[in-house]
Amino acid sequence: MTRKATTLALIFRILFVVYLLAILYLCFGHFDHLPKVARTILGIETDKVVHFLMFLPFPVLSFLAWGRSTATPWQSLLLSLGLFLAGALIAAATELGQRLTPYRSGDPLDFRADLLALAAGALIVLIIDLSKQFRR
Repeated sequence: MTRKATTLALIFRILFVVYLLAILYLCFGHFDHLPKVARTILGIETDKVVHFLMFLPFPVLSFLAWGRSTATPWQSLLLSLGLFLAGALIAAATELGQRLTPYRSGDPLDFRADLLALAAGALIVLIIDLSKQFRR
């Protein structure tokens, strides 16, 4: 690996860790002091939009930080599935963990928004990885 690639990988890993810390803060923070916002965005509950936006980057950042391009379409599919499942475990852990706090509550619909975002992010990774294969 070249020095530039090593530096870039380090930057993406640091960004990924910062992203995970932000997810923890957003999932477990106490936000009663914030001003009220609209209950819906385009007819979708604001909370669900926030959950979607929180978890959409997970597969892409994971791929950039830890993944390497794969050699075959099947490997690309397995990589994308693995990133989806890793994100789903984190999403499930945050929802379950929220049930242990007195000021938050886990919501299965939040988890569904998380899963939709992870699926979209995994699809993006699949497309990126496959495009790299076809360019070779």
